[in-house]
Amino acid sequence: MVANLGDWMRKRGEKKQKVTKGMPSAVLLSIVIHAALFLLAGMLVVFTVVKKEEKRFEPPKAVERPKMKLKKPKVRVKKTSKPKPTQRIVTKMNRASMPDIQLPEMSDMGEGLEGGLTGFDMMPDLGEPTLFGASQSIGNDFVGTFYDFKRDRSGRNIPYSIEKYSQDLKEFVRNGWQPSRLSRYYRSPNNLYATTFMIPPVLSLIAPEAFGEPDTTDGWLWAIHYTGELVHKDAITFRFWGFGDDVMVVGVDNKVVLNACWPGRDQIIAPQWRTSSPDSYKYWLGNNLSVVGDWITLEPGVPLKMDVLIGEVPGGVFCSQLLVEVKGVEYENNRQNGPLLPIFTTAAPTLDLIETIHADLVPGEASITNGPVFCDYDTSGKVARWEPEKADPPVFAGSIKEEMRAWIGEGGKTLEAKFVAVIGGKTVLTDQDGRQRKVPLALLSDKDRLYVELAQPPKFNIDFSKQSSQRLFEDSPLIRWAPPKHIDYVFSAKLKQTSAGEYNHELKVEFFAIGEEIDGDNYILLDQQESRFTPTKENGRSHGFSGNTVPMRESTVYIHRRGQKYGGYLVVVTDERGRIIDHGTSHKWLLDILGELRTLPLGKHFDKTGARVLPPCPKSTFY
Repeated sequence: MVANLGDWMRKRGEKKQKVTKGMPSAVLLSIVIHAALFLLAGMLVVFTVVKKEEKRFEPPKAVERPKMKLKKPKVRVKKTSKPKPTQRIVTKMNRASMPDIQLPEMSDMGEGLEGGLTGFDMMPDLGEPTLFGASQSIGNDFVGTFYDFKRDRSGRNIPYSIEKYSQDLKEFVRNGWQPSRLSRYYRSPNNLYATTFMIPPVLSLIAPEAFGEPDTTDGWLWAIHYTGELVHKDAITFRFWGFGDDVMVVGVDNKVVLNACWPGRDQIIAPQWRTSSPDSYKYWLGNNLSVVGDWITLEPGVPLKMDVLIGEVPGGVFCSQLLVEVKGVEYENNRQNGPLLPIFTTAAPTLDLIETIHADLVPGEASITNGPVFCDYDTSGKVARWEPEKADPPVFAGSIKEEMRAWIGEGGKTLEAKFVAVIGGKTVLTDQDGRQRKVPLALLSDKDRLYVELAQPPKFNIDFSKQSSQRLFEDSPLIRWAPPKHIDYVFSAKLKQTSAGEYNHELKVEFFAIGEEIDGDNYILLDQQESRFTPTKENGRSHGFSGNTVPMRESTVYIHRRGQKYGGYLVVVTDERGRIIDHGTSHKWLLDILGELRTLPLGKHFDKTGARVLPPCPKSTFY
């Protein structure tokens, strides 16, 4: 039993040893397996954790920054300090000659001004000119800038002062005509380009109107600065004569050569200049006595900077005229026994500009065309002359019955006859022997039937009307004067067929609105309009159309009443061949000059023969 027990114990120990010996391999295998599992699990966990998310930008929260108070720097300037002299580099440029440019020859214009317009030469169309310049530049003109001293640079109203106005203009002239001196005041965005400074006595509110400022600027406390070059193709010595109500100062090469402001104001704006001529304050020019300037000498083709300052203080009437006296030239006497001097100009005046000046120029005070032209090229080239267009007399539809023509019948047979009428579906004709022939309309050719239809035009009731509205102007607080009367007209024509029967052909309708000068003996073409229509049942066999707004003004310049008024009309209806089938008019003679009216520009003056004429001049009240 013991032995057996010993054997069992011995065997038990051996089994334990065998198991103990095998455990390291199992454990190692288990560890390896678990390690692999843990490694795999770890990779999955790491992969999930380290997966990058898409970055999104989030702006930072606004941070209030502390505001810093700026202090005006203080700079000490020694009273004895003087700026260092600078060297001015002047480059002399050779100006190119312009032999191909041809301007009008105006030497024979004296007779044209007295007897008609047949002596005028034509110039390029630069738009409707004003006394203050044109809207387009021709290169050798002066650029005009308009300032309103009642408003700031933003256009807001500011307190005004006559003393401040004069002092600011004084500083402007004394400091070299620098625009920055006037920068605090309103400056019109529109410039005008002037070739002459010839503004006879007119309403002062015309100046802001010319610069496109009619609704925002009244005609007082304004100024215009013109700047350009003074040059002549030949050597010339001359001096200016002029007068301005209220302001007119001329500077050449930054030096005042003429101060022709209203007496009293001249010593405020340009006190550094005094006239040295005994002829100053002797002869009337516009609405006061003219002033004579300094002699100026120009070298051939060498330009000098030139500035002109004009302006108006109280409102009412404005005037600014600049004439030229060439040394050594003898002039005719005007009606004051003074020299009849030409206007200053940098280009031969156009016909439109001559008419514009002539409308307000007192006769015998200045010559518009007989003076020198201040430019650096020859102006004596030959150009085409302006002459009135010869128009054919109007042709009436009634005269169509007097025509002998060939009528085509059956078989191509022709009959020389005149059309008489259509009766009972038959055409009544009269042959060369005076015998009447009746031909059915159905037997006529298409051309003959058209002729018959046009020979029987409809009759119309013609109505011409005008609508008007009056505009009021605010009085200047600086002066008591009678404000002008400004009336806007809109003209229209209306037709209504009064005859029976159909007329399936297009008609042309024209109307001409005519004006008259209050103090003259000629007429003005106020408006001209054209329209076409065919009388049908749909339009009630009627037609109407209107024109544009036509402004007319009546004013009193000193004691003279001037301006325009409505004067009459002409309405003409023509068929497709240009024959007049009907008309209506206030004056029978207007129909006789229909051809001339069709070629006359709007706003121009004409007489009863249809010829274009100069507007009437004002009368002087001073001598």
